[in-house]
Amino acid sequence: MTNKSSNQETVGLFPVPVYIAERDSNLTSKEKKEIKIIVGEMHRAVGNTISDDSYIFNKHLKTLKQYCDYHIKKYVDEIINPTEKLDFYITQSWLNVTPLGGYHHTHSHQNSIISGVFYISTVEDDKITFADPNYKIKMASPWFKKENFNIWNSTTWFIPVKNNKLILFPSWLSHQVELNEKATTDRISISFNTYVKGKLGDANELTELILK
Repeated sequence: MTNKSSNQETVGLFPVPVYIAERDSNLTSKEKKEIKIIVGEMHRAVGNTISDDSYIFNKHLKTLKQYCDYHIKKYVDEIINPTEKLDFYITQSWLNVTPLGGYHHTHSHQNSIISGVFYISTVEDDKITFADPNYKIKMASPWFKKENFNIWNSTTWFIPVKNNKLILFPSWLSHQVELNEKATTDRISISFNTYVKGKLGDANELTELILK
């Protein structure tokens, strides 16, 4: 008799989607000029600086906005997959500059459905780190030291990033950027939020909501 089995598997239930895309072209000279204008009007935030204008896609970087819009649509179609025709659109959008010694504290994005980050200028070993939304529940259970971390036993997980990469994720998902300790250049990214227009829910189930 043997305890071994050739018929076993581990499945992931209710995974959190993080969508990754990479633009196949570098910034144009026009886009670089527009970013330079935006960088000239910044103010301090917690651990970094952000643009005074928090609607930069309304005035600048039209082609880059179209790129982000395209992938937001793919995210909606492939991940949310709604039955109704809905219009997801970018609400606020702003530029972040993280110098040597800077960081982004752990946070999530309110009043948004899908949030995104597009990377203009990254640093050595750059990454965005996400936190397990079930962290507190898991901490209430027995806690074990880990010999090796994996997707099942980790409470945070990072994704490497580089120039021209786009990351989309649910706005409720907490994330952070660790301390910029080694870089000789500033880390620059564009963040944005989204919301939706259209009909949500069902009238017969008393859940209908029409957003215009």
